[in-house]
Amino acid sequence: MVHIIARTPCYPTEDREKVHKALLNIFPEGQVEEADEGLMSSGDSGEHLRQMILDEHIRDTARSVMLRGMMDGRTTFRLNKQVAYVGKLSFQEGSSPLGNIEVMVEDEDIKAVIDHLAESTVEGAE
Repeated sequence: MVHIIARTPCYPTEDREKVHKALLNIFPEGQVEEADEGLMSSGDSGEHLRQMILDEHIRDTARSVMLRGMMDGRTTFRLNKQVAYVGKLSFQEGSSPLGNIEVMVEDEDIKAVIDHLAESTVEGAE
């Protein structure tokens, strides 16, 4: 069963409600709670994330990032918090001044989960 955890810092200069909204915009199925100087969302569905990837036509990018972050039954990646606030996805390679949303997706068959969230657009590709 897939399990998704998303964490992000919430700095004193940030509006906590806006940070909360950024998480819910990406993971509306998750439960958001306070966690270590920030917020955390956890849930068992990535369907909204999958739909955003499809709607924004970023399957190849999402797939590449998720495969690159894959290790030991999980994949990790970062999303831009400010972009998430406006309801869009932007994968981050490095750090952001306001912090990123750190996402961890776990499953016994993580490759199948990645295939579901961001299926390949290349015919015959794995």
